[in-house]
Amino acid sequence: MLTRLTSIAKIAITISGLLLATPALADRVVTDQIGRQVDIPDTVNRVVILQHQTLNIAVQLDAMDKVVGVLDEWKKQLGTNYVRLAPQLPNLPMPGGLTKVNIEELLKLKPDVVFVTNYAPADMVKQIQDAGLAVVAISLLDVPPEEAVKLNPTVKDEPAAIDAGFATGVRLIADVLGKKDKGEEMIAVTKKTRKLVADRLADIPEDKLVATYMANPDLTTYGRGKYTGLMMERAGARNVANSITGFKQVTMEDVLKWNPAVIFVQERYPAVVDEIKKTASWQTIDAVKNGRIYLMPEYAKAWGYPMPEAMALGELWMAKQLYPERFQDIDMQQEADAYYKEFYRIDYRAAQ
Repeated sequence: MLTRLTSIAKIAITISGLLLATPALADRVVTDQIGRQVDIPDTVNRVVILQHQTLNIAVQLDAMDKVVGVLDEWKKQLGTNYVRLAPQLPNLPMPGGLTKVNIEELLKLKPDVVFVTNYAPADMVKQIQDAGLAVVAISLLDVPPEEAVKLNPTVKDEPAAIDAGFATGVRLIADVLGKKDKGEEMIAVTKKTRKLVADRLADIPEDKLVATYMANPDLTTYGRGKYTGLMMERAGARNVANSITGFKQVTMEDVLKWNPAVIFVQERYPAVVDEIKKTASWQTIDAVKNGRIYLMPEYAKAWGYPMPEAMALGELWMAKQLYPERFQDIDMQQEADAYYKEFYRIDYRAAQ
């Protein structure tokens, strides 16, 4: 009898040891966009998103039922009208932002995963990790880890880095949120538009490209290494600020010297249009004299990071403004309605 009990005990100990030695079936590992290996649950039910680009993609993936907290700057970054696309946003807790976190408030939300921006401070990421939470950094840019953590990374092959980084980022977000198929649909629609625009602009020589400036508040603009610069390039624009790197402030003297033929202004900054039209120092610039200042529609998100609707709609819209004769057959309202119905589950017209 004693021998039998001893044998049972040995079997129990062996099974226990195996269970302890075997990784939990509920866990898996993903690689985030700053090169970190992150353990996350196999099924993620609760996420906090401290980056507006990831939040925008989560809305389009129809995954907001899993979002339990968001960044405090969401209204500034996404625009005040964005709430109509995600009505729950004003009611969600805001335990931090792009570069800061309130760890006590974050822990109250019990997230399975916390999304942060690639340039979130290392001590912020460590604080969240040390609290036992999985942290996934998103950059939407494919660069080495040492560059990926920078706000303005050095990018050798900009088109390749943005295209690959966008696809990787969307797939990562979609994977974590359990929306892989929708993520692939999103990537496919951007490729389709890219080909259409590229084919129609292929024969324009470099010296005939339209000189264009992206106007942001306080004379900030986008140069090389940011998606907006590539967005302009792919739409057939010559970015007059191409000599700078990243998102930076320039001077009025710079803009006067560049003398752009077209000025684009992001939808979230309509006051910039009025400022340009009314301020004396802008009046000698060709774009102002000829009335070619365009407030971009919401879907043309001219951000530092690529957004799916900007790639699927925004580049096409921008190309149509620059070269209307080449895109006469394109009805942007129709294009926008189709995209919004697919990814925001509402017609763009109805969303205004």
